[in-house]
Amino acid sequence: MRAEEFLIEKHTGKIGHRRQQATRGLTKFRDPQGFDRTYELNRVMMAAACADGTDAPLNLDTESWAGRYNTAHPYTDAEAKMLKQALKATGSEQHDLNQGDNESQEVKSTNKTSPVIAFKGYAR
Repeated sequence: MRAEEFLIEKHTGKIGHRRQQATRGLTKFRDPQGFDRTYELNRVMMAAACADGTDAPLNLDTESWAGRYNTAHPYTDAEAKMLKQALKATGSEQHDLNQGDNESQEVKSTNKTSPVIAFKGYAR
């Protein structure tokens, strides 16, 4: 069997007149480079959530801090070493944003005093 017989995406499809007529607000879009449709959909929907329908421009970053990169968050030093080895083996482009520091710390503004009174145990 030839692949052409069962590949339905051989040519760009066209929407039929009846489907287009029955569809309200039909818009097709993608990112300018045509790379990442899922990420572009996420960005457009976030911008739509911030929009109010006027012509006032939205002040949005062009990308999130992760952008079109995948992110990995090793929990232990062993996992960090495994990740580094795997990234090297696959030749992935990588950027260590914490410069090797795998210790998480509370930010200074975190309230570290509990509002709950500690349980002293049952009276004997």
